Amino acid sequence: MKQIALLILFISTLSCAQDKVPIAGDTEFQREINSEYKDATKSPLKDKDLKGFKGLDFFKFDSTFVVKASFKRTPDEDVFEMKTTTTRLPEYVKYGVVSFEIKGKAYQLNIYQNQGLIKEEEYKDYLFLPFIDNTNGEESYGGGRYIDMRIPEGDTIEIDFNKAYNPYCAYNERYSCPIVPRENYLDLEVKAGVKKFHD
Repeated sequence: MKQIALLILFISTLSCAQDKVPIAGDTEFQREINSEYKDATKSPLKDKDLKGFKGLDFFKFDSTFVVKASFKRTPDEDVFEMKTTTTRLPEYVKYGVVSFEIKGKAYQLNIYQNQGLIKEEEYKDYLFLPFIDNTNGEESYGGGRYIDMRIPEGDTIEIDFNKAYNPYCAYNERYSCPIVPRENYLDLEVKAGVKKFHD
């Protein structure tokens, strides 16, 4: 009887293990974002998209888009209201400028700090890097993409465009998302990070 009970336990454990589909993704970032979006309590996806969700589409990881940038602090900037896809106007400040090269060409982006978020312990060193590039509207989301950063200790910072993700508005119009400032346009195709969402 004990053996039969153990056999039943083994078979049920095996079937549970087979039911559990591994999280899709080639990198830790890809697996983390897919895991988050698969979780109904955290996901920005609509219910209809969540049902059959297996994972987001990503560009293949490309080390060309992992860059060491020089970081220049801009301490005297005024707080401004960043436009969003709704009437919400969150307060940001231009925190610094990052300069880097990709494929031998020089580029520069502004990096911002959300004035509401810095009041929370978890986000006190959080920086926001939104950008638009020449893949927008074709291979990537038309409104541009974001990268989460942390305040660097020195005057250099690593930017990994393979961690670029879409605003929640790319999946669900009920969200309010910051609109990427025009000055953060990169005149190249950033074939890295999350692709356009096909619902």
